Amino acid sequence: MRLTRVGGHKNPVWRVVVADQRSPRDGRVIETVGRYNAQTEPSEIVLNEERLQHWIARGAQPTNTVRKLMRAKGIGASS
Repeated sequence: MRLTRVGGHKNPVWRVVVADQRSPRDGRVIETVGRYNAQTEPSEIVLNEERLQHWIARGAQPTNTVRKLMRAKGIGASS
């Protein structure tokens, strides 16, 4: 699980996605499980907890950034 960038020039919005570790950052994804917008005040974090737990149970490893977003939303990541 990692972030992929969407949005315009100097206007980043990030999607939380499940992707194979060999695919590039903005490449092919398996499933989109949330989004993150740091430009709003406060930052907008939207995560689908059910799907996150589904992928963690199947061995998906969240990146450090995704783990921090999960912690901010009160979703536990077993690692």
